[in-house]
Amino acid sequence: MRAVVLEARKSPLVVVDDYPEPAATSGETIEVIACGLCHSDLHVVDGEFPSPLPIVLGHEVTGFHSDLGPVMVYAPWGCGKCRECADGNEMICADATEAGLVVDGGYAERMAIADRAYLYPLGDLDPVASAPLACGGLTGYRAVQQTLDTLRRPGRKRRVLVIGAGGIGQFALRYLKLLSDAEVLVLDRAADKRAAALAMGADEALDADDELPLCDAVIDFVGGDATLATAAGAVARQGLVVAVGLYGGRIPFGVGAVPHEARFMSSIWGTRPQLGELLDLARREPSIVAPVETMPFTDAQQAHDRLRAGDVEGRLVLLINQAHAN
Repeated sequence: MRAVVLEARKSPLVVVDDYPEPAATSGETIEVIACGLCHSDLHVVDGEFPSPLPIVLGHEVTGFHSDLGPVMVYAPWGCGKCRECADGNEMICADATEAGLVVDGGYAERMAIADRAYLYPLGDLDPVASAPLACGGLTGYRAVQQTLDTLRRPGRKRRVLVIGAGGIGQFALRYLKLLSDAEVLVLDRAADKRAAALAMGADEALDADDELPLCDAVIDFVGGDATLATAAGAVARQGLVVAVGLYGGRIPFGVGAVPHEARFMSSIWGTRPQLGELLDLARREPSIVAPVETMPFTDAQQAHDRLRAGDVEGRLVLLINQAHAN
């Protein structure tokens, strides 16, 4: 089968025409329809994840299953034995074998699946446009869910700040407007992303140099030193900061170092039940499945170059098998 393979760290992706067919111990395989691009793919290329090589990248996967029809793949496959898996939190399992990060993923014509339980029927959802929900959409959904108790506290109207108006930040903005009545502020250096956020319903879009009001919750989709410092400066006492971005930032923490009784946490991907909730929400609220830009999967290296350069509006999706796309 044809596949796009990362053979060595910090090297270009290679199109392989005779890559071995997937062999799933569960017996489950899918014909891949589409695969979204994610910055985590770039982290694998850069050697920031300990992924075994060679590997087929891609974890925002939709495909066609012989019994289930069009499906979405839940990619963080847990070990099934640890405390995190027992609690239903496979995405933070220390021994997880994430598809596209640890085992072969969706930049290929076919893909092996660890268990049928990781396949979610799409029904009427577009398998191409919905592909980014598998990671970007789910990661934003879990991050927003972390804030809802804070934003729904009785009394005054609450305020939330989203740092980073890229693909995941745009998902979070949509969820916040649907699932809370909080005032939603978006912070991004890029004027085009601020404009896009306003068009999607943000109450205000701010540049990095703008003065920020105190916020009850802050979600940081960048995660660098500067953005985490901004989050710590913008969060109110008894507020919540949710760090999602993977840019390795650090800030001091302790009594007096951050606002009194403010809480700081990370948020990772999402659970299987949350993916089911998200797909149900997408069926009720079609705006969640936003238009995407598509490219042939054999142009994956070009797609990576564009993602790395920031030359993408919204989400970019690789088309693998168009016969099942409609």
